[in-house]
Amino acid sequence: MTTTTNTTSLTPAAQATLDRLNKPSTLKGGGLGSLDGGDFIRLLTTQLTYQDPLEPTDNQDMLAQMAQFSALAATTESGATLEDIAAKLDRLIAAQEAAARPAATPAS
Repeated sequence: MTTTTNTTSLTPAAQATLDRLNKPSTLKGGGLGSLDGGDFIRLLTTQLTYQDPLEPTDNQDMLAQMAQFSALAATTESGATLEDIAAKLDRLIAAQEAAARPAATPAS
C-alpha cells in the first residue's frame, strides 16, 4: 500500500507566513486589560492599510468600533476608580474599628 501526499510548492517565505498565521495566538502580559489607546490606533491603521480599496470599510462600522473602544476605556477607568474607592473604604473601616476598641489599660 502506498500513500501519496499532495504537496504544493511554496516558497520558504510563503510557507513561513502560513505557519505564522496558522499558529494559535496567545496573549502576553496582562491580557486584554493591558491594551490601550496606542494598541487601538495600531489596529485601526492596520485595518485601513489592508482594506479593499474598491470596497472600503463603511463609516458607520468605523464609528461603531471607535464607540466600542471608548466604552471599553470608560469601563476600565471606572473599574480602577471603584478599586481605589474600595481600598479607601477598607482603610476607613479599619480605622473606625481600631478607634472603637477599648484602649488597653495598664495593669496596676
